[in-house]
Order: sequence, then C-alpha cells, then structure tokens
Amino acid sequence: MPQKAQHARPYRVVPPFLRQLREEAELTQRALGDLLGKPQSWVHNCETGNRRVDVTEFIEWCRACGAKPTVAVARLAGEDRR
Repeated sequence: MPQKAQHARPYRVVPPFLRQLREEAELTQRALGDLLGKPQSWVHNCETGNRRVDVTEFIEWCRACGAKPTVAVARLAGEDRR
C-alpha cells in the first residue's frame, strides 16, 4: 500500500522543521495559530505530520515566525548549514 503524501519520505523533514521555526521564534502553538488565524490544533497537526502544509501556508508560517521564506527553504533543503 502506498504511503499517504504527508508521510512520504521527502516530506518527513517538514513537520519538525516547522516546529523548529516556531520554537526559534519563541511562539507557542496557540500564539502561532492566533497569528495565522488558525486554531492551536491546526498548528499541532502540521507539526506532527497529520496535516500537510502547502507552499502558501509555509510562506505564511515563516513570516509569522519572523523568518524569510527563501532562507527557510534553503535551510530545509540543507543548503544553509546552520
């Protein structure tokens, strides 16, 4: 049986990265949800891989965390070795 898209191997690095961005911004799940106009459960589901984040949501997430989306993508791709 094929894996669901949110559980496919390449996507597995995204949820912990989203959490890392939020924690670096010193935001709680609830605070980030408030900034994004989403409930805390939505943030939780994104960070645990239960919900897949599309590119526009990723950009909004980055901006809410005070991160430049282009820099975040480079970090996620492993091109920025922080």
